[in-house]
Amino acid sequence: MKISTMMGYAGGFKQAARDVAEMEKAGLDLVWVAEAYGFDSPSLMGYLAALTERVEIGAAILPIYTRTPTLIAMTAAGLDALSDGRFHLGLGASGPQVIEGFHGVPYTDPLGRTREIVEICRNVWKREAPLVHQGKNFTLPLPADQGTGLGKPLKIIAHPQRAEIPVWIASLGEKNVQLTAEIADGWIPILFIPERANDVWGASLAAGKAKRDAQLGDLMITAGGLLAIGEVDDVVALRELQRPMVALYVGGMGARGKNFYNELAVRYGYEKEAAIIQDLYLAGKKREAEAAVPDEFLELTTLCGPMGYVKERVAAFRAAGVTHLQVHPLPQSGQSAASLIESLKTLL
Repeated sequence: MKISTMMGYAGGFKQAARDVAEMEKAGLDLVWVAEAYGFDSPSLMGYLAALTERVEIGAAILPIYTRTPTLIAMTAAGLDALSDGRFHLGLGASGPQVIEGFHGVPYTDPLGRTREIVEICRNVWKREAPLVHQGKNFTLPLPADQGTGLGKPLKIIAHPQRAEIPVWIASLGEKNVQLTAEIADGWIPILFIPERANDVWGASLAAGKAKRDAQLGDLMITAGGLLAIGEVDDVVALRELQRPMVALYVGGMGARGKNFYNELAVRYGYEKEAAIIQDLYLAGKKREAEAAVPDEFLELTTLCGPMGYVKERVAAFRAAGVTHLQVHPLPQSGQSAASLIESLKTLL
């Protein structure tokens, strides 16, 4: 099992990048860089690539509606070259509120677009022939009746560092997870409860893997949570730091009836709590929504406790098929994020 982390920007990106460089020395294997609707992540990942030497760098995620498929492929190839083959491309559909609200693009056919984008990217990187693609969402070159008629099949000018850059997909729904297991190199879930993962996603993963090309190898999975190692009274309380995030996702990250994270909480067995959290959050009662998040949910989605307890949580994630333990280090007195990574390494 490898160790990954999501880059945080609380102290500014440059300081966060320096922290990653220290964690790299301690054994961090992969760092994910988010985009959402903040700064563009490729700029940040390029900076990070220049500051590090070994740690792999992943986009988590590049929203599939914000760039053309070929620009996604070019960006991935550029970052892979700049990092000497350390890049991982994480893709995701985001949600209608961001895509239609911030980007002004219709949120249509997320599964179909994802499949086509992955196919186009892989063809661009292979550089075996000029790019031609005919699909429901993308036709390359553009047909004459949709443009000037001057479009022609082209190859990427540059020669990619690798013809096969790892592609990860962030997915939660049954059909999207099935697609992920079929075509992706890796899966990026969120709010992952290892003890219940098989009940929620087992059938979808199995259905996707049944169609999977053997050349892709086994599906990688990155999941985990807040990491704190120490005395019970000191670190268990740190789970509370996840409470606002869970309330935001389950309660407010999407409209009523179109919130993927709320649906996930329901599938985990928290149907009553999910409804209460959403009602309160959408009514503007964020503190009350946070208080309604079950303590059990916080415990099962984090790794906070004494060394022996954290070892048990690591074992649970491993048993659920996680290949990259995704942690957010919370250093205590005398600790650093790097020292927590070093401690965690001893448990893998």
